[in-house]
Amino acid sequence: MTKQTIIQRYGRIILIAPILFLGVVGISFLVANSPMSKTVHLKQKHIQNTPSISPSVAPPQPSHIAPPAAVKAIYMTSWVASVKPWRERLLEFIDQSEINALIIDIKDYSGTVSFDTRDPKLSEMGVEEIRVKDLREFIQLAHSKGIYVIARITVFQDPTYAKLFPAQAVQTRSGATWKDRNGLSYVDPASHEFWDHIIRIATAAAYAGFDELNFDYIRFPTDGNMKDIVFPLSGPRLSQGTLPAPKSTSENSTTPNAARTSIHRKTAKEAIITEFFAYLHTHLKPLGVPLSADLFGMTMTAQDDVNIGQYLESAAPYFDYICPMVYPSHYPPQFNGYANPALHPYEIVHYAMTHGAARLTAMGQDPKKLRPWLQDFNLGATYDAPKVRAQIKATYDAKLVGWQIWDPRNKYTRAAYLSATPSTSTSGTANVR
Repeated sequence: MTKQTIIQRYGRIILIAPILFLGVVGISFLVANSPMSKTVHLKQKHIQNTPSISPSVAPPQPSHIAPPAAVKAIYMTSWVASVKPWRERLLEFIDQSEINALIIDIKDYSGTVSFDTRDPKLSEMGVEEIRVKDLREFIQLAHSKGIYVIARITVFQDPTYAKLFPAQAVQTRSGATWKDRNGLSYVDPASHEFWDHIIRIATAAAYAGFDELNFDYIRFPTDGNMKDIVFPLSGPRLSQGTLPAPKSTSENSTTPNAARTSIHRKTAKEAIITEFFAYLHTHLKPLGVPLSADLFGMTMTAQDDVNIGQYLESAAPYFDYICPMVYPSHYPPQFNGYANPALHPYEIVHYAMTHGAARLTAMGQDPKKLRPWLQDFNLGATYDAPKVRAQIKATYDAKLVGWQIWDPRNKYTRAAYLSATPSTSTSGTANVR
């Protein structure tokens, strides 16, 4: 085929091609800059920039250790965790005693998060106050010693979030942010946006290496001017009062407090808190770490939600551990006939945990998921080694195996705890690693 033949055959195509190309480019430009196209682009950009509940860039999967058969934990504030000599002394205490777990604040009463979450959204919100700069390394050190590490997350008591989003905060009748007797504000427990905030923090904690997520202040507030309190989100439901009673779930009258289950009438507060429990379970269980909930000690024996939304049977299905705060000093005078319950640590703890265990058994739950908070601080009485140990014995005598100790000063009564002895026993009389 000659050059002339080629030109004759393809010349028209050669002349038209540039015109077609310019036409396509022009049409593309018009489409791209049309109002519809811009709307689609903005929607796509919004979707891309909308934060997911989990960190936007998932960090490498951390290593976790399984919970001991009997968790025996002490509490550590984030401030103590930031002071290497102090925390090293506590690690030494753990290493030399029966203690095998450590609970660390990652979000306390202030509402701030105490470590670098590596979550852009939390950083952007300004809720991080990075007190423990080497948290991940500290957790790894604890793991190397066989220590089970638990993240404590204070939930609805959150002045930081309440200040950022006052419309979601518990309010006064005048519309100001309500504060409890300690000057701390709360988030309305019905705020689903806040639920997602808690999920985000908990997820970051799991990625940081914590072996368990523990939730505290999962309740409506109690201490403050309750006559001047307004719940902007919960309010409409709270006006419903008590909900219809469910069908009987237990007829075993020989079980302590079992009969109460058959007449229980759920309040709107309990319904809201239970929905939050279910939300935590749904969104956090895929992380593969145990979940635990701190409840008022009175929930072991009370026949209602103690006006804070906490009810043992409602919480139990959603958590691996239930941690009632059965500090004897926190029970009112004349409770169970004791003028000063703080003077009777064994009797108070045994009474509470026996009833709590019976209630879980009645609903088909393992009572050993009860892991009480016990006190190692002076209030109402001097809590020396015998008093601290009496609470531990009461826990074992209630046929439970685990416990966790609260001392806000993080200065524990060393003589109250057994020395470390190798054992595989789950009876609670020796250290289980």
